[in-house]
Amino acid sequence: MKKIVAINCSPRPAWNTGTLVREAAAGAEAAGAEVEVIDLYRLEPFTGCISCFGCKLPPNEGKCVCRDGLSPVLDAIRNADGLILGSPNYLGNASAGFRALYERLIFQSLTYQRETRSYNDRKIPVLFIMTSNAAEEMYQQIGYEEMIQGYCRSLEAFVGNTKVLIAGNTLQVKDYSRFHWTMFDPAEKKERHETVFPEEKKTAFRLGTSMMETPW
Repeated sequence: MKKIVAINCSPRPAWNTGTLVREAAAGAEAAGAEVEVIDLYRLEPFTGCISCFGCKLPPNEGKCVCRDGLSPVLDAIRNADGLILGSPNYLGNASAGFRALYERLIFQSLTYQRETRSYNDRKIPVLFIMTSNAAEEMYQQIGYEEMIQGYCRSLEAFVGNTKVLIAGNTLQVKDYSRFHWTMFDPAEKKERHETVFPEEKKTAFRLGTSMMETPW
């Protein structure tokens, strides 16, 4: 049985990002995968890359040697047949938790050798999900698209072929009346969450199924 690891890199397990990660995971499971869902912010404390270079020395070439809350996650990815990664967009970038995982995941495979760029010769399909309160059509204009492309280039080089699902203009909170946020139209946000977001959930489910049935 193939194994899929799905990681929610949002501190809110059941909100927009967590929901789409779980929908994609459910799609993979429906197609016959064994799925492990991980909420990154519920793990034991962890850090980003500490630049110890232990992953460049035998016998641990290509394997992060820093032992903390991320260690079992990296081990799970190493043995997986597919990876689902989801992050909210915070201040124009992925979450701090995602960044820590990304640094550890990518850097361990980087050889610094001209002959062979990566220690990882076993590629797996990756689904990268990003949610944001900014509308999707604004991504190119405000630089989000370039940021996502940068992550995709690294993921494709060191993990595997990567597909992207963006969910923009998301509902940030249930009750906007608690905040003096004049930038948003709460009624429009709610309507979109009730009409468009369910379709994005279906897309996530289909992509999870596709990861199993026709891996990219």
